[in-house]
Amino acid sequence: MDLTKLKNCELFLFDMDGTLYLGDEVYEGAIELMEDLPALGKQYIYLTNNSSRAGTDYITRLKRLGFPCEKENVFTSGMATGLYLNEKAPGKRVYLVGTQAFRRELLSYGINLVEEDAEVVVVGFDTELVYEKLNKACHFLRRGAWFIAANPDWVCPMPHDEVLPDCGSICALLTASSGVKPTYIGKPNRNMIDVISTMTGIPNEKICAVGDRLYTDIAVAQNAGAVSVLVLSGETTEELLRTAERQPDYVLPDVHALHQVLK
Repeated sequence: MDLTKLKNCELFLFDMDGTLYLGDEVYEGAIELMEDLPALGKQYIYLTNNSSRAGTDYITRLKRLGFPCEKENVFTSGMATGLYLNEKAPGKRVYLVGTQAFRRELLSYGINLVEEDAEVVVVGFDTELVYEKLNKACHFLRRGAWFIAANPDWVCPMPHDEVLPDCGSICALLTASSGVKPTYIGKPNRNMIDVISTMTGIPNEKICAVGDRLYTDIAVAQNAGAVSVLVLSGETTEELLRTAERQPDYVLPDVHALHQVLK
């Protein structure tokens, strides 16, 4: 296996759930890898499609689990959605189907969140979902509101082989009831990596996305011209990998193996 592309990467983007940890269970070698990357001359960002938490929440959580993390080390689909709304729909009236943490995130970007006469419906991974939100969102969508979703994930992996319905599943319900399909912002949209490239000054081809999902973590790298590493510690099995149309640049059992390769 030619490791040249991988070793030439200057910035590593790490998915979290299923890649670095699952629930509160930190995978073997994950913390050691993150601690060692600066000494190896590599930068890193924790990149997540999970919009149920704000960026500041992730800093707190990662530090609690033992990971090194500062503000510049986190980028979420919620943050990307805030940037996207400011660029594509500045000042528009936005109705949110999302958590209070996602609400705080969007407000920090100056998004005009409303309960009536919405021009845009934004959906995230809403672990506080109630029927009233779905009802209102459907009403606005059927009257012409633009449909934007933070991420396309169908489920969020949990310990003991359990899952939670994620943003993509909520959007599927709203599409079925309104006939409107969303514009997805998070992975696999290349916008996630393009924005990070602009912020850091590191070209896409020197950026490596590491994750456990073919249709988000690996696809975002391929869509953006970045390097991809699939770890088999989460959602993707060897059987799924064999039948996948697009193959990652590298496949490793876990991030501990990635650490050994980079050393």
